[in-house]
Amino acid sequence: MLESYIMSLFLYFPQDKTEYIPAAISFTIFFILCVLTFRFIIRVSNRQAAKAKELEDQIMNEINSSEKNS
Repeated sequence: MLESYIMSLFLYFPQDKTEYIPAAISFTIFFILCVLTFRFIIRVSNRQAAKAKELEDQIMNEINSSEKNS
């Protein structure tokens, strides 16, 4: 009995379905923001990976040139 009362506090299904509209709008906005943030993070990560690769290539070239001079 107590469990059903507690669960009924969290479950609410309105008869007027227009009450779902603000929730749908806010969900859509946050979903779009999440997708944009995810894409931004991936783009920044790819840039950082490219810079790391360039730095690695530069270091390897310096190592190889110092070995050839030795």
